[in-house]
Amino acid sequence: MNEGKYLYCVINESQDRNFGPVGIGNGQDEVHTLCFRDLACIISSSPMTKYVISRENLIAHEKVIEEVMKDYNAVLPVRFCTIATSIEEVRNLLMKKYNELKNLLRSMDNKVELGLKVFWQNTENIFKEIGETNREIKSLKEKLAKDPASPSLKEKVDLGKKVKAALEEKRKNEGEEILDAVRSKYVDVRHTKILGDNMVFNCSFLVDKTREREFDDLIEGLSQKYKDRLKFKYVGPVAPFNFAELVIKWGEEQNE
Repeated sequence: MNEGKYLYCVINESQDRNFGPVGIGNGQDEVHTLCFRDLACIISSSPMTKYVISRENLIAHEKVIEEVMKDYNAVLPVRFCTIATSIEEVRNLLMKKYNELKNLLRSMDNKVELGLKVFWQNTENIFKEIGETNREIKSLKEKLAKDPASPSLKEKVDLGKKVKAALEEKRKNEGEEILDAVRSKYVDVRHTKILGDNMVFNCSFLVDKTREREFDDLIEGLSQKYKDRLKFKYVGPVAPFNFAELVIKWGEEQNE
């Protein structure tokens, strides 16, 4: 199988540097810089193959980037399983996209990504609240309870739709309350897909490193404030995957 070059991230660097045998895959190839002027791509040798999207491979990819982050204030992560056919192809990418990549690095300088997922502790209590506080739903439930005949399919569907809409409204309001509490501490935010009825909030924040401790303290304060109602899952700092991940299309050398 032909050998290519696996890309991890792009940094500001003009000197050759080796990060050790920590490359993705079983080979544990040496991870090192490939420089063009004062720009460098972190790469390792790799077979020209498509890596399985597994926990092991994703962690290996991210660990290399985390290692680089220890010494560099700005890192542009490259999407998982991006492989060039040669060193020349990587260098050509850096040359063609030089100004664009330098601008992106400037915008990510001294910034990290922090992730926050928030869940309701007890979803049954939330549905109970909706049934007790939403007048329309409460009235409909009482009507159905009084009717000796079984509720029709249409009535069941209508009730289900109203409960779902009320749940979304409650989720939105409680999520906005959390967002408002940290709004002054982040540079940017990305909303990620909500998974399951019990998830309230799923966001990634771009935070300046000088405010990271303040942001941590705010999240800890919110976690304590809502401990009987909400469960907080807070991760980071990590590379800004949700804000500056490079998607390389060989031949076009585009990034998104």
